[in-house]
Amino acid sequence: MTKKKEEKIKPVKKQITAANLPIGLASELAKLPPMPEHGYKIAVIPDVQAMPGVPMEHLTWAGQYLCEKRPDIIVCIGDFGDFPSLSRWGQGQGYASWEGRRYKDDLNAFHQAMQLFLTPIRDEAGYDPTKVFTLGNHEAFIDRFVEENPILQGHMSLDDLKLPEYGWQVFEFMQPVNIAGTAFCHFFPSGIMGRPITAARTLLSRLHMSAFAGHQQGRMIDFAKRADGTDMTAIISGSFYQHEYDYLSPFTNKHWRGMYMLHEVKAGSYDEMPVSIDFLRRRYG
Repeated sequence: MTKKKEEKIKPVKKQITAANLPIGLASELAKLPPMPEHGYKIAVIPDVQAMPGVPMEHLTWAGQYLCEKRPDIIVCIGDFGDFPSLSRWGQGQGYASWEGRRYKDDLNAFHQAMQLFLTPIRDEAGYDPTKVFTLGNHEAFIDRFVEENPILQGHMSLDDLKLPEYGWQVFEFMQPVNIAGTAFCHFFPSGIMGRPITAARTLLSRLHMSAFAGHQQGRMIDFAKRADGTDMTAIISGSFYQHEYDYLSPFTNKHWRGMYMLHEVKAGSYDEMPVSIDFLRRRYG
């Protein structure tokens, strides 16, 4: 694989809230292909939460599907890796489930998942889509862990993910990227504490533009119009994995799981098409 040198994007230092989302800044950071007359075709990969011991063959199916559909842009919305060894949940509590977790194993699972997803795309002749990665809170665990344990400085960092070498344009955690009038971010924060906006309707009323967020399991969608008649659509979808979580109930573990294709993305308008893991399994599994 040819390594590509990418200029690192510096973190946004100021407190990010719904009132000061740097949408204008983000629109100038993305290196985008020329827009077709009908608008972009964008594939969005929600939270994969890759970790040791979970099934990941659906990522190969997704790569095969994208080779057929050939979107202009692929957006990974963040939390591609789960990194349970760095999670604060259960730390110091003596939970049996906490034993044996290792950052090295989490990192290997991340790269295994990335290879499964990208291999079909890299092998597809004549297809080289623009790839955008908005870091999630689980990727941000790495920087937080080093900040809390300074002895690890120089030994672990986000560079371990090798995202630029995989060809991704990387955006910092909670730094939105504006592509053709639609904002993409792992989640959009609200209030002084920066808690995630958890309703699609609220995204539209706070941001006044189309948006796509991950982070939250399942899927939620809402629609509105701007004063000039332009359509606005907001989607929250954060589950592109097959495994279940112990902290969720049998009922809440039954959330929808899949990816999205956005068609005719132009001036904040798009036609959304969900693609479930069940569909990918039937077609490629």
